[in-house]
Amino acid sequence: MTEQPAEADGAPSATGPTSGKRRPGRPTLSNEHLLDTALDLFLQNGFERTTIEGIAAAAGMAKRTVYTRYGDKTTLFKAALTRAIEEWIIPIELLQEAESDDLEETLLRIGQILVANVLSRGGQRLLHLTNAVSGQMPEISAFNVQKGTEPTLAYLADLFRRRIARDGVELPHADEAAEAFLDLVVGGPANASSRGVVFTSDEVDRHTRYSVGLFLRGVLPPDRDAVVAEEEKVRLERSIAEALTQLDQARTQLEAGLRPAEVRDDVSCE
Repeated sequence: MTEQPAEADGAPSATGPTSGKRRPGRPTLSNEHLLDTALDLFLQNGFERTTIEGIAAAAGMAKRTVYTRYGDKTTLFKAALTRAIEEWIIPIELLQEAESDDLEETLLRIGQILVANVLSRGGQRLLHLTNAVSGQMPEISAFNVQKGTEPTLAYLADLFRRRIARDGVELPHADEAAEAFLDLVVGGPANASSRGVVFTSDEVDRHTRYSVGLFLRGVLPPDRDAVVAEEEKVRLERSIAEALTQLDQARTQLEAGLRPAEVRDDVSCE
């Protein structure tokens, strides 16, 4: 049997019945595989200690091919991280599908989706890498915020305006409420995991439920009847205080007016 010549990087054979299938033991030479391999090595070794040669060898790709595609290590790193961010981001449509008639249940589902995402392998990988290079490459963190955080904040603010505002009165500070939700529900686990804290599924669920409940009790406008009752209580207490003050003044005046009369009565009796 005549042996087929080796294929060029990224060019699968188009001959024979096994066209398009990967040979056993031969790594794929796709660009996605290259970027995934690069990201893993950057995470494992750090940016400074990772080399194009090491990435090419791990990906089973010629070094010249990597240089041809990306030119230098920084460009390759940004491309790998950008792709990972785009794949990791939660689509807004998925958050919308979590909505129900029960606002607390809606926020709980959304919180669970976001927390699970940030604690996933992809989320942890991005968290460690962006924290490590944010000083050298602030545009990476900015890209992460622009692509992931900003759309989520906009969606949450809109959700709060739609579901929390009452009697046609717009909820004030909906944007700040959205940021507070992310900080409280998602930020805690994200920050703790970046310090090496490992959560059990029960701990994650307990934290999410508690945080959503705490947030919701703080952001919901108070019940109108309760507000009216509290205002009436304050007015009544003020009226009672004023009445007691007036009563004391009247008693003082009365006592002062009786003393001269008592003295006159004593004199006339003598």
